[in-house]
Amino acid sequence: MKSFKLFSLIAILNIQIITNAQIENVQLNHPVYIYLKEMYVKGLVDYIKEDDPVMSRFEILKLLDQVKQNESVLSSTEKKLLQKYLSEFSDDLNPENSTQLFNSADNFFSDLPEMFSQKNKYLYGYKEYGNNIFLEWLGHFYHGQKFSPTPTNNANLYDIGFRMRGTVFHQLGYNLTVIKGGVSGNNSIAETIEPKLLSNYKWVEAIENIGNYGFNYGYLKFYTSPMGKMDLSVQLGREDISFGYGYGSKLVLSGENPTLDFIKFNFDYGIIHFTSLHASTVGNFSYDITQRYTKFLALNRLKLSFKNLFDFGIGETMIYSGRGIEVGYLSPLAFYKFIEMDLQDRDNGTLWMDFQTNFMKKIQFQATFYLDENILSNLQDLDRYTNKTAYQLNAFWYEPFSINDLSLILEYTKIRPYVYTHRDPKNTYTAFGTNLGHRIGPNADEIMLRANFNLNDRIRFTGEYRFSRKGKNIYDINGNLIKNVGGDIFLSHPDILENTTAKFLDGERINTSHFILGMRVEPVREFYFDIYLNFISSKNISKSITDNLSFGLVKFTLEY
Repeated sequence: MKSFKLFSLIAILNIQIITNAQIENVQLNHPVYIYLKEMYVKGLVDYIKEDDPVMSRFEILKLLDQVKQNESVLSSTEKKLLQKYLSEFSDDLNPENSTQLFNSADNFFSDLPEMFSQKNKYLYGYKEYGNNIFLEWLGHFYHGQKFSPTPTNNANLYDIGFRMRGTVFHQLGYNLTVIKGGVSGNNSIAETIEPKLLSNYKWVEAIENIGNYGFNYGYLKFYTSPMGKMDLSVQLGREDISFGYGYGSKLVLSGENPTLDFIKFNFDYGIIHFTSLHASTVGNFSYDITQRYTKFLALNRLKLSFKNLFDFGIGETMIYSGRGIEVGYLSPLAFYKFIEMDLQDRDNGTLWMDFQTNFMKKIQFQATFYLDENILSNLQDLDRYTNKTAYQLNAFWYEPFSINDLSLILEYTKIRPYVYTHRDPKNTYTAFGTNLGHRIGPNADEIMLRANFNLNDRIRFTGEYRFSRKGKNIYDINGNLIKNVGGDIFLSHPDILENTTAKFLDGERINTSHFILGMRVEPVREFYFDIYLNFISSKNISKSITDNLSFGLVKFTLEY
C-alpha cells in the first residue's frame, strides 16, 4: 500500500511538471541557444540537444535552472544573461517583469509607456492552469550597403508579422507565425544579406510591381513523460530546423535551407536519444507549373550520450520524389538503405556518424563522417568517383586563457566530388534549388575560425574568417560542359564514364577568403540591432582572375 501511495505521488508530481510546462518550441535563431552551448562547454549543463537544437520552452527553463545551481562560478555578464533568460522563459506574466500592450486586466493600451522598458513584452498574454496564449509582434528592417566594387548599390528589406503561441490541454504546444515584407533597392544585394529570399516563392516568382516575400510557420507539438527520465514528443507542422553538428554550416541539415513541412518523433530515455523525421519540400522553381514537383526527406537518428564522457550518434536520410509518401520510410525502426533496395534503388540515401566529447570542461571536440549513396564498396579508393564522402572536425573553446565571456571556434570541412548529387536530378539533396547540407557544396573544403565575446549582457562581438577551396565544372565560352569534376550539386556523374576517378578539387579552382566583423546590441529588451561588415575575395586560380566584394548590413529586429 505504501509503495502504491509513493508511486501515485511520483506520478502526480510528474503530471504537475508537465501541466505547468510551456510545450511550444523556441525558434532556431534565439540567442539562448548560444548561451546554453557556452554553459554546456563550461560544464554547467549535463546535456543539450545540440545536434537537434530546437527545444521546448520548458526544456530551456530546466537547463537554465541547472546553470542557476552553479551561479557562483558565473561571470557577472553570465549572471545577468541567466536572470534575463529565466525571466523570459518563465512566462509568468508578473507585472513586475512583464508588460502587455493589450492589457485586459486593466485598460487596453495602459502599458504602452512600458513598451520601451526592460520588461518582457507581449501584445497580449493569458495564462491559467494547463492552458495559455501569448501574442507577440514581430518586425525586421535590413539595410545592406555594397562598398565595392560598386559602392552605390544598396537594398532595404522591411517586414512585419505576429506570433501566436502557447500550450493547451497541459501537453499540446502550438505556434502560428506569419511575416510579410517588401524590398526596395538592388535585388542582388537583398539576396546577399537575406539568402532565404532565394527560396521564397513570392520573391522568385517576381510578377508584382514591388519585390516582396513572406514566411509562415505553424505546428502542433504533443509532449508526454510517461516515466522518470523518459520523454516522448510528436510534432506536426512547419518551422525552421537544422540537424547534425557544425558551427559554420552543417553536413546534414544546415538550417540555412527553406522551411520544411514535417512530422517529427522524439524519444529520450537515459542515455538514448532518438529522432525520426519525415518532411516535404519542393524542387527547383519553374515558371512552367507542370514542371513543379514535391520531394520528400526522411531521417532517422540514434544517439547515445554518456554523461561526462562523449556522445556517439548514427543517422541516415533518404530523398525521394515522383510519388506520394513512401510508407517504408515512415517507420522509425528501419534501415533506409535496405528498404530503398527493395523499392528498386530509385532514391538518394545518405548515412552519417558523429562524435562529441564531454569529458573536458571548457573545450569540446566534434567530428562528423558523412557517406552518400555507396556506403560499403570502394571506400579504400579515395579518388574513385563513387567515393562520395565528407567529414567535418570542430573544436569549441570557452574562456580560453581564463578570459571570461570569450569563445573560440575552429572548424574544418571537406566534401568530395559528387556528394549530395543524384543520377535523378529531382532527387538531389536540395530544396527549392538550395543545398540542404553544407553551404560549400561538393568538391570543396573550408576552414573557419570564429571568436565571440560578450562585452556585457546587451552587447556581443563576433569576428570570423573563412577560407574555402572549390573545384568547379569546366565549361566553354558557349556554356557547354567540357569536364564534369563533381562540383555542381545538380549534375551527377554520367552513366557512361570516360574514367572512374574523381580527384578532389579537380576542375576550375576557386579560392575564397571571407572576413566578417559583427556586433549585436540590445539596448531595450527584445529590440535588437545587428551590424555586420563583410569582406570577400574570390580568386579563380585557373584563370588568374580575382573578384572582391565588401558590404555592410544593419538589421533591426523587434519581438514582443
